[in-house]
Amino acid sequence: MTIKMKELPESEKPYEKLEIYGAKKLSNAELLAIIIKTGTKQDSALNLAQKVLALNNKKHKNNLTFLGELTIQELTSINGIGRVKAIQILALSELSKRMLTPIRTTEQKIRKTEDIAQIFMSEMANEEREIAKLIILNAKNIIIKIIDLSIGGTNYAVLEPKTVLAEAVKLQAPKIILVHNHPSGDPTPSEQDFRTTDRIYEAANIMGIDLLDHVIIGKNNRYDSIMFQKKRRRREYS
Repeated sequence: MTIKMKELPESEKPYEKLEIYGAKKLSNAELLAIIIKTGTKQDSALNLAQKVLALNNKKHKNNLTFLGELTIQELTSINGIGRVKAIQILALSELSKRMLTPIRTTEQKIRKTEDIAQIFMSEMANEEREIAKLIILNAKNIIIKIIDLSIGGTNYAVLEPKTVLAEAVKLQAPKIILVHNHPSGDPTPSEQDFRTTDRIYEAANIMGIDLLDHVIIGKNNRYDSIMFQKKRRRREYS
């Protein structure tokens, strides 16, 4: 039998519970129920929230990043989750991602591989597709621009030297860094990663541009550096 929200004790209703104990004391379902707001005759907002969480078919059930990967169609397939509720959930997911993104990515000075990993980990670690970005720096290793290069499938984001270097040449930038993620979660460079890095390194060198690093983002705060693996760089940049 489904228990209606109004039938719960005051201290167990999500709104009241948050007010009394604070947000940290609420479960994922309770927090999501607050966003959903209202239920149906059949399901309370809390029941609907549990059904939304049940859409997570991943091994790590407490990882909520899957919410941002759902479509409006998937969410509205749940009876009681209409278009507006679906949009609210997706908006919340995107807002959460942005809250983890550094406020000022540009104008940051990059001193080592770890700096790049920290900037892009929250954005790229849980992506289901492989994406690649170009970080353009000035002579003092300060970021002046970040460019989305490509979005691949689950295997590899294709990086062509011409595409990678176009904007850097236009800006007459002396240094660049590449970063991409591995959806598998393992940041170990593949043979394809090494070959691609070699091609871009050589092309950049001809153009007088220094490829400082090619960083791979994995899951669980794991990352790797292709340039370090190839012994072309230390983990700190000069």
